[in-house]
Amino acid sequence: MNLLLLLGVPLFTACAILLWRNQQQVKWVALAGSVVQMVLAIVLLFAFRGERAAQHTSQLLFEQSYPLIQSLNIHFHIGVDGISVSMILLTAFVVIAGVLVSWNVEKMTREFYFLLLLLALGAYGFFISFNLFVLFFFLEISVIPKYLLIGIWGSGKKEYSANKLVLMLMFGSALIMVGMLGLYFAGNHDFDLISLSHATISPERQNLLFPLLFLGFGVFTALFPLHTWVPDGHSSAPTAGSMFLAGISMKLGGYGCLRVAIFLLPEGAKEYANIIIILSSIAILYGAFVTMMQKDLKYINAYSSVSHVGFSLLAMGMLTQTAITGALMQMISHGLMTALFFAVIGMIYDRTHTRMVDEMGGLMKVMPFITTVLFIVGLCSLGLPGLSGFVAEMTVFMGSWQRDDTFHRIATIAAAMSIVVTAVYILRAVGQTAMGPIKHAAHLQLKDAAWNEKLAAIILLAGILSIGIAPGWLNDLLTPGAEIIMNRIAGK
Repeated sequence: MNLLLLLGVPLFTACAILLWRNQQQVKWVALAGSVVQMVLAIVLLFAFRGERAAQHTSQLLFEQSYPLIQSLNIHFHIGVDGISVSMILLTAFVVIAGVLVSWNVEKMTREFYFLLLLLALGAYGFFISFNLFVLFFFLEISVIPKYLLIGIWGSGKKEYSANKLVLMLMFGSALIMVGMLGLYFAGNHDFDLISLSHATISPERQNLLFPLLFLGFGVFTALFPLHTWVPDGHSSAPTAGSMFLAGISMKLGGYGCLRVAIFLLPEGAKEYANIIIILSSIAILYGAFVTMMQKDLKYINAYSSVSHVGFSLLAMGMLTQTAITGALMQMISHGLMTALFFAVIGMIYDRTHTRMVDEMGGLMKVMPFITTVLFIVGLCSLGLPGLSGFVAEMTVFMGSWQRDDTFHRIATIAAAMSIVVTAVYILRAVGQTAMGPIKHAAHLQLKDAAWNEKLAAIILLAGILSIGIAPGWLNDLLTPGAEIIMNRIAGK
């Protein structure tokens, strides 16, 4: 399969949207483009599995490389492994759902959908790039659309939130750039990830570069205490913007932490592993307890995201193969789950014009579909068996428990205890929103989900259930990539 199609389709769709004159038809053009992206992602999955079944065991499949700047040894090197394929699938699911839930956007419709598809382009390019320079380029593509989506179509303190988000992400980008240049000069003047993985970089140099890269990508994935852009950014962003921020953009950071920092600098990863575990454990518990204090549904999901992303970072710090597989599973599960959560919150807000839990009640009577989905995604968040959250978190705990010393066991137990807190705030928020008497007479006239909203929810639910009920396919997809990373850490 030609991976350039993953870049060409969103780019062509975005350009077509800008040239299209009828703003109502723009929505159908965007939807058609997102459908093609999903089809391509599914075709890629089956093509990848077919190649592996045919005993094609090279680290990357469908590789392509084109020279960009010969003098600096910069090439447009793209390819995929199982980790990349899973992230591409996640992106395709969130993109089509984001387009569908934005069906009623009337303000600057063309520009809105153009920015959504530009975000998709950046994500696809990031996940298939195996040259640090190109990877960084696609990472930066996603920053400006986030700023504009929040600043123009957002609500509340949107200017403040947009500025804060961009400033913090640019700080992370600066750290990544310094670390990337350090790798370039330490690794025989090469930006290629595969070549750098074979280069000899001294432990001292790794210990210097690892915190730059891990912290830089950590800003994107809400590493504590660099997470403060998340609640403000999510709460002010439009619904699709929140879905992209939590479902895709935060995964760029986690992917970078694993693919770049840990994979290329294994000695640095081992040196700083305990610090990562401490920060992640704090994030898990802090995020859970702060979420209990929130009354706004978007803030509840935003702080909950800080806690749930902490599980992925905790697993990375554990440095076991099962834990790394669990970290990737948690990233994918959280991407689907939190995108659906924000989609449902947006549906509720569009109808009730409030996100405050104590101003709602009895919505199950008038919006049965929306509130049923709210219950399901809430149960996924607290780790109910049969849903993706359970599979991902259990894999993280199993991988973490393999480290049998006191420090790692205490961190694992502390992280597991957060599930009880999660159950409290999820059940309370969902229960107060959906159950009990209707508090406002105007809510009796509310309408349930429209066709586009139902379709968006069903698509994301399909992803959640496919992982929760039959996780074997995802485990088989991720395990070889996790094994390669572990072999690097083990010095094999």
